[in-house]
Amino acid sequence: MILATVAIAGFYLYGAFSDEMDNPEALRIGMVISSIFLVVGLLSARSRKRAFWDGLVIDKKIRKTEKYLVYTVYIKSQTGKVHERRYENDNTVFNYYKIGDEVRFHGKLNSYEKFDKSGDDIIFCNACAFLHEIDEDVCRNCGCPLLK
Repeated sequence: MILATVAIAGFYLYGAFSDEMDNPEALRIGMVISSIFLVVGLLSARSRKRAFWDGLVIDKKIRKTEKYLVYTVYIKSQTGKVHERRYENDNTVFNYYKIGDEVRFHGKLNSYEKFDKSGDDIIFCNACAFLHEIDEDVCRNCGCPLLK
């Protein structure tokens, strides 16, 4: 919003004090640029609305297809909606979660965090999903703190 206002004001002043461009044309260019700023800002704000929620692991299933194994973890949110996490040919995350585990979904990171990690040997980075030993504090891959 601020950048849009600055763009309009800047082009208005440029049109008023410059010999290269008159004011109606400069103001029109400023409005086009400010509208681009507004559209990008609105789309960005809309994509960041993904909130966090708490849930419970209610089921886990393994399904064999012709080409691979599909490991699915089912998580029920507080609102009652069931979310699926599917992994092909990799049972690491599947084995990480146990039925009855309480989890938190971090919307902006699109990741699930287990509340009770006391019996775990591994931990996943919520920012990049890199696998770590439980005694590590910072992600080796992205540098973010590991949530314990």
